[in-house]
Amino acid sequence: MKLLHIDSSILGDHSVSRQLTAAIVTRLQEVTPHLDVTHRDLAANPLPHLSGALLAASAPGAPASDPATQATLEESAAILAEFLAADIVVLGAPMYNFTISSQLKAWIDRLVIAGKTFRYANGAVEGLAGGRRLIIASSRGGVFEAGAAAAALDYQETYLRAIFGFIGIADVEIIRAEGLSFGEDARALAIKRAGDAILQLEAA
Repeated sequence: MKLLHIDSSILGDHSVSRQLTAAIVTRLQEVTPHLDVTHRDLAANPLPHLSGALLAASAPGAPASDPATQATLEESAAILAEFLAADIVVLGAPMYNFTISSQLKAWIDRLVIAGKTFRYANGAVEGLAGGRRLIIASSRGGVFEAGAAAAALDYQETYLRAIFGFIGIADVEIIRAEGLSFGEDARALAIKRAGDAILQLEAA
């Protein structure tokens, strides 16, 4: 069984989402024998954002592109293949300015590909990437859970549920640590609660 471990925080050793993804992967290794783990760090090795040249070069029947664009196309194809090969995806997704990091968005843009992970049929969209488990480690400085005063500003978890649901992954597990900027006590409690939730994760 293959697990794809994605980190996107720019905070390095100070990152709570990285702390959580590492704990999630450790927990799943404990309860799932022979788990094959691949780690991709989107902050250490950022992907270029989509461009007009890249979209044009990826169109069916497009002429040969310049070497740099061709290399990006090949990297994009490898990222999609890596994702599709995974049975489990553990995704570190901190909130930045109410949404996800640009590094994570660039990775997601490599996954949402017509004919690969979704298609339109009979006037409706059909997700093609179902059948895999997605666990998101969500970290945020404020409190945005349902019912909170700032809940309407959550374009992070809501976006992730929507975009992965679009490609067929409707059952998304979220391990959340929020209120991290509300003082040391609140931060410690949020991390402890997330750690307790991680210990409840079951084998795939």
